[in-house]
Amino acid sequence: MKDYTSGGFTLPGEAGYEKLTLEMAKKWGADVIRDSDGTKLSPEITEAGYRIYSTICIIREHNEFARSHPDAQQQTFLFSEPRTAEGDRLEILPLEGYFEEQFQLNDSPEAMAYWQVWDRTAGRLLSPDEWEYAEGRVTVRGCIPYHRYSVSFLAWRIWEEINMYNHTTNNWQSEHLRQLDPRHPEAWTYLKDWLRNWCRNNPDTNVVRLTSLFYNFVWIFGSDLRRRTRFVDWASYDFTVSPAALKAFEQEYGYALTAEDFIHQGKLQATHRPPTARKRDYMDFIQRFVAEKARTLVEIIHSFGKEAYVFYDDSWVGMEPYGKYFVSIGFDGLIKCVFSGFECRLCAGAEVPVHELRFHPYLFPVGLGGLPTFSEGGHPEKDAWAYWLHVRRALARQCVDRIGLGGYLHLTIGQDAFNDAVEKMAKAFRHLKDLQSRCAPAELPLTVSVLHTWGALRSWTLSGHFHETDWNPLIHVNEALSGLPVRVKFIHFEDVRNGALRDTDVLINAGRAGDAWSGGDAWKSPETVSEVTRFVAEGGCLIGIGEPSAAEGGDSYFALAHVLGVDRDDGSFACHMPWEFTEEDSAPFFTDGESIGKTEGIRLTDPETRVLRACGGTPVLTLHDFGKGKAVYMGGFTYSPAAARMLLEMLLYLTGTDGKAAGHTDQPLAECAWYPAERTLVVMNNSDRPLEVNVSLPSETVRTNPGAGEMCFVQI
Repeated sequence: MKDYTSGGFTLPGEAGYEKLTLEMAKKWGADVIRDSDGTKLSPEITEAGYRIYSTICIIREHNEFARSHPDAQQQTFLFSEPRTAEGDRLEILPLEGYFEEQFQLNDSPEAMAYWQVWDRTAGRLLSPDEWEYAEGRVTVRGCIPYHRYSVSFLAWRIWEEINMYNHTTNNWQSEHLRQLDPRHPEAWTYLKDWLRNWCRNNPDTNVVRLTSLFYNFVWIFGSDLRRRTRFVDWASYDFTVSPAALKAFEQEYGYALTAEDFIHQGKLQATHRPPTARKRDYMDFIQRFVAEKARTLVEIIHSFGKEAYVFYDDSWVGMEPYGKYFVSIGFDGLIKCVFSGFECRLCAGAEVPVHELRFHPYLFPVGLGGLPTFSEGGHPEKDAWAYWLHVRRALARQCVDRIGLGGYLHLTIGQDAFNDAVEKMAKAFRHLKDLQSRCAPAELPLTVSVLHTWGALRSWTLSGHFHETDWNPLIHVNEALSGLPVRVKFIHFEDVRNGALRDTDVLINAGRAGDAWSGGDAWKSPETVSEVTRFVAEGGCLIGIGEPSAAEGGDSYFALAHVLGVDRDDGSFACHMPWEFTEEDSAPFFTDGESIGKTEGIRLTDPETRVLRACGGTPVLTLHDFGKGKAVYMGGFTYSPAAARMLLEMLLYLTGTDGKAAGHTDQPLAECAWYPAERTLVVMNNSDRPLEVNVSLPSETVRTNPGAGEMCFVQI
């Protein structure tokens, strides 16, 4: 019997705590020791017989070069808050309201060519002779009284954002780190030489752990602490911009981008907005550039006999694992920090030799949002178990190669409950990994396609971690799907028109009207609507959540209202009497009322639409037969263990599938994974109390009694 006490674990070591590092490496079964931001590894650690990861962020920690080459720093477009003119003259301070330690105006001649001033009230771009700039101030002349004016401008980013976060979170007093742009020729030559020297001077390092690559996700700080984060988008490309990039783009594509292509009336080009054709072109342009430069870095690392792993957070922009160019880079491993199951699946499905997860909580005194973690009042073991309940169900479906932690190891001193919790999780992970090395978990013969604007490029994610996007029902759907025994693929609207539904059993569309996840104007395509209609009419199934297929201008608010059997009244039908309905006493599948949200204005379009749940007279869960297929509408969806079970039961009912093929529990708060070739059953109790769980398998029923929150391995 294997004890699963060692291997597949990366420990954050720390100079000055050598004894602790080696003790915790033994307790957690580490085979790798790494450094973290703000920590170093001493020879006593690097020579202790463990493989060594060394963390580098290629574009920062080069302040001396940045000071001597200020034009090699990274930039972004920003915009001033619109100001109202009271006369014919208005003065605007472009950087007013921004964090002065993060940004500095770029008023060089080449940058000024891209500055714009807008009359936002009239939606008019002012000509250059209507405004002037001097000493950090824009003066607008000939204003129309009580119109609002705004300046769009280029700014240097003078504090690398992750270093900025670490400083403000941990009260670091060290020098602010700046970031270099590899598009700058001298900077690129310098960075390549720096990496060669670094590899040469660190012979003990086995794996160079690139803390992403070149361009950080957009994180814009404000000067007022009441709004410290003005804007954050984990998948935005705004921090890749520079006059050099804009000129190179124009030369390649034959047209010029402007500030407004990025500012977009102050909304910015957030990932939640359907992308313009220009944005898609620019993203592809940046992705190719990032892949080309990253490939060079990997070749340098390989030339020294080291492996190159990349951390898929922070400065990751342009290297999407499901993009067209990721594989060409040649990374040896992908590391993803995880709070949730969908992030596990994002990492596990990427085409790369080694997949590694960095667990939470991070070993920092305070956690996200400033709440105590490893400080007074904190309970890191509770945080760890809460995250583990999300993560393990995804690992039971698709495991990774490694797990680990990051941060300051000395914070674990005196945290026995946390240390014991990590030890248990590491053993359970190794057990899952061992199982999946020998056989795959049973899967239902059922394919779910999630439809949104980004398709496979944004597989398993939206634009951030769960806590950053939990307002959107689709991220909750992704989280539920991450642990279900079904095949999942992510498709976009062109895929639909090209036949992607031919091998789909259930199609899911979820989001808000006009966003990238519902689809917005993509639903104005008659070909798309007719293809989804055909799909359901011929026996397929549709689940719509929130405002699915919402598009303005048609004869219905939902383009698929006829299929769903419901529509949303945005006021257009105020004089039309809605169909009366009676809420059914029971549903044909398990439902969880706390997980079902409400969208106002939902009305029936077909008297035969069954209302399974209603809230305040509004249908929130409906079932509609359409041709040979079926459609479910939910007003919203919030992930919980019960919600995941509800989604599974819904999929089984819609498709007529018997859940026994993959193992089916009689407890909504318990999940399982069945490994038939090994005759092993993994049962996960997702509740805070012991459960008696009966699991139905294809030829037998197995009874188990997992304790509160327990994951047990049962040999049949």
